[in-house]
Amino acid sequence: MKVELVNPFLAAAINVLRTMAFTEARAGKPFIKKDKKAVGDVTGIIGITGQATGSLSITFSQRCIENVVGNMFGEKIEGITDEVRDAVGEITNMISGDARRKLDEQGFNLKASIPTVISGSGHIIKHISPGPCVAIPFETDSGSFVVEVSLEEQDSG
Repeated sequence: MKVELVNPFLAAAINVLRTMAFTEARAGKPFIKKDKKAVGDVTGIIGITGQATGSLSITFSQRCIENVVGNMFGEKIEGITDEVRDAVGEITNMISGDARRKLDEQGFNLKASIPTVISGSGHIIKHISPGPCVAIPFETDSGSFVVEVSLEEQDSG
């Protein structure tokens, strides 16, 4: 998987959290994820098609997502409620949209499905691409989250 396909998703995650939730995120060292276990408590995942197929997921620790959603709504959030799960789906959608806009400017057209949200300790994330899954851990002042991108370019011939 080309770094040119991954970087817009990382930039989008930083941008969306900064603008929508007043949260600064610092990217850690990317790695190839070998298992399907989520490293966090709630995940938004969205399917991607077009010149590449696969998926994007973002998994938040409970403390991190409580802060992010609290900042978005201007109120204290406790627990992973339906409201929090809805916000995770919307954040996933915004990150996907921002990244796809950047890729479209480079002539790389992608479309996305409606996000799905999974929660619970030790939940599983199943990406639809058989290719590698690049995971990028992020830190915020109130906890961590992980962005996973698994895309396989389609032959244009």
